Amino acid sequence: MPLSHLLLALSVVFIWGTNFVVIKWGLAEFPAFLFATLRFLLSALPWVFLFRRPAVPWSAMARAGLLLGVGQFGLLYWAMRQDISPGLASLVVQSQVFFTIVMSMIFTGERARPLQVAALALAIGGYALVAWHSATDPAAAVTLVGLGLVLAAGFCWGCTNMVMRSVGRVNMVAFTAWSSLFAIIPLMLISLVVEGPARMAHALAHASGWAWLAAFWQAAGNTVFAFGAWGWLLARHPAVTVTPMALLVPVFGILASVALLGEPLPPWKIVAACLVLAGLSLNMYAGRTGGRR
Repeated sequence: MPLSHLLLALSVVFIWGTNFVVIKWGLAEFPAFLFATLRFLLSALPWVFLFRRPAVPWSAMARAGLLLGVGQFGLLYWAMRQDISPGLASLVVQSQVFFTIVMSMIFTGERARPLQVAALALAIGGYALVAWHSATDPAAAVTLVGLGLVLAAGFCWGCTNMVMRSVGRVNMVAFTAWSSLFAIIPLMLISLVVEGPARMAHALAHASGWAWLAAFWQAAGNTVFAFGAWGWLLARHPAVTVTPMALLVPVFGILASVALLGEPLPPWKIVAACLVLAGLSLNMYAGRTGGRR
């Protein structure tokens, strides 16, 4: 991979990792479901007028939009209000990898390789360590509710992966933009019921420029640029060359949260991160060796 392409890949995973801090900044002024509504509104408009609708069924885009919007980001934002720190959220949401593997085994008949089973065991050990401290340590920066919500968000992300696999090779930026349309109204209705119209109106009227920039960055930075650049790289290099870079997402997430938000980094959190990252790495290695066979 040329140096310029390597730097582009690093910029993408840097954006995806540090975005957990940006989410926390946005949640300081916007209620969670309103913030998610703004994210998907800005992910859809004006991009649906710039990208042609992918040649996939409307039902697939609706499933992806609901799972990604209400499921993944709705639950993630709700948890990140006060129940989990950005660094831990960036780590725990990577459970989507293992949820995707399990669903692939159930619905497509794929067999788990021994290395993948070992990878899952390592990751479960890391999540169990987080759960133990969330239940016993008041200073852990995570509660059992927060852990459960982010694991549920990871499950919804895994379900979205299955939907995206079913549509085949399409322009993922266009697919994300068009599927975002289906997330807007459900998220807005949830915000109206859970957060109330008065709180929504107050947040919209009094949000600072930084809060609006955080909302805009969710769409422009994470969706249009990052997804577009990642797809561009995958079209030019083997997946086994590009995808390992994604292991840096939780690394950047944890380091950014420590540096910018002062998130504590006790030894148990480092051990949990190492276990999960080891599981992700081993799973990726298993995928590479399986592909060669």
